[in-house]
Amino acid sequence: MPDGGDAVLDVRGLKTVFRTRGGEVHAVNSVSFHLRAGELLGVVGESGSGKSVTMMSLIGLLPSPPADVRGGEVWLGGRDILKIGDDELRNLRGARIGFVFQDPMTSLNPVFKVGNQIMEPLTRHMGLSRAQARVRAAELLDLVGISDATKRLSSYPHQFSGGMRQRVMIAIALACDPEVLIADEPTTALDVTIQAQILELIKGLRQKLGMAIIWITHDLGVIAGIADRVMVMYGGQIVEQAPVKELFGNPAHPYTRALLQTIPAISGPREDRLQVIPGQPAIMGAEPTACSFRTRCAHAFDRCHRENPLRRPLDGRPLGTGHDVACHWTPEEAHA
Repeated sequence: MPDGGDAVLDVRGLKTVFRTRGGEVHAVNSVSFHLRAGELLGVVGESGSGKSVTMMSLIGLLPSPPADVRGGEVWLGGRDILKIGDDELRNLRGARIGFVFQDPMTSLNPVFKVGNQIMEPLTRHMGLSRAQARVRAAELLDLVGISDATKRLSSYPHQFSGGMRQRVMIAIALACDPEVLIADEPTTALDVTIQAQILELIKGLRQKLGMAIIWITHDLGVIAGIADRVMVMYGGQIVEQAPVKELFGNPAHPYTRALLQTIPAISGPREDRLQVIPGQPAIMGAEPTACSFRTRCAHAFDRCHRENPLRRPLDGRPLGTGHDVACHWTPEEAHA
């Protein structure tokens, strides 16, 4: 369990299960982490690794049924928000935790003007009048870099480009000055130039507003440029967690190493082929009793097939505060 004494968000032993006709799918398996004030935590892994499901579990965004948050604690502001009522949880979303989804075109309501969509959390959570909320909505559009902000409040989502729609989603997420912003692959659907603009926007907003951010992505290149700390997920579990420079400079888990090897090199022989991770991502089913990565790992041995590894610190610091890994493969072998 991480030491979350100075954390704005402290997650302990989170478990989420989906009930299906074919049986239970254990999508999040005893995930524990914390987020400090002002910190940017990067969460990386392949599709299906449990990144988005973990974060949506925190704030009740998964439909139930089929989803069932079966265990754990999520501490925010001295309260376990898994134990509060639905009405209070809805009030918490937007007011204290903002969420930016991957595809703004499906997240924004196409039949409402963007001004109304930004104003809604302001009137609901902050008690502003419509006139006050409209002024604040224009300020938010200006904050995220949309020109002619007052005029654009009357525009519909289809009248914005993809990058502008994502800026609108960020404005909505920031409307009530949340303590935590969760961004779920917000640049994936955008071209490279617009991606760079959104990343610069987030960097600037973080410096200006001082909020804590969780950035979910499969792109390690993005994480290298913006994160303080990185959490690597596989099979619904955290397999490695470390400060960003330490993770890139000294990866310990075979999966982390494999992910880093898939990043294309800018320089080097032209005949070098792009590296891939052999095999298929873990198929979620029963709660894991062995290492989820064992069938794809070149270093797997008997214990990996018999026992699911627990996270252990590599640097003597308390679990969750330094560099830790969930792997039976020893650090001595990892650095050989």
